[in-house]
Amino acid sequence: MNRANPSLRHFAKRLIVFEARGDQSSQATYPAAFPVPEKLRRQLATLMGAGGFRALLARALALASAEVPWLRTLHVNKDGSLAGVAELHAQFGPDEFLEGRVVLLACLLGLLVAFIGENLTLRLVGEIWPKVPLQGLALETRGKNETRGKNEKTK
Repeated sequence: MNRANPSLRHFAKRLIVFEARGDQSSQATYPAAFPVPEKLRRQLATLMGAGGFRALLARALALASAEVPWLRTLHVNKDGSLAGVAELHAQFGPDEFLEGRVVLLACLLGLLVAFIGENLTLRLVGEIWPKVPLQGLALETRGKNETRGKNEKTK
């Protein structure tokens, strides 16, 4: 089983914690269970359309479900929001539910890094959460054997 990249997991947890500590008025606008992907949805749907974000989130959900099986019961709505969250939130303890949120967000961020690159992903996150410290953050998504660099240049 592939696990979500540790640096992406750490970053995802940082965003979730930051959002939880953030403005209490955001709770009226975003579902309390998954506010970070919801905020990303609004920004990314503007860039790639609702269908593009829906496909991206559906793929992230499929990847995350391999690590956190209870995520398989969630579905992505036509508008790109998650369906079935309220039912699941009541079934799991806070730690287990947080783990699912972290893994899903880490997979979503990993797909963004893969498609648009680390710099643009961090810029996008910085626009949504300008107070989240991003300095020194490395979201490397490739494994040690997958990196390109010195060895390829010498061939």
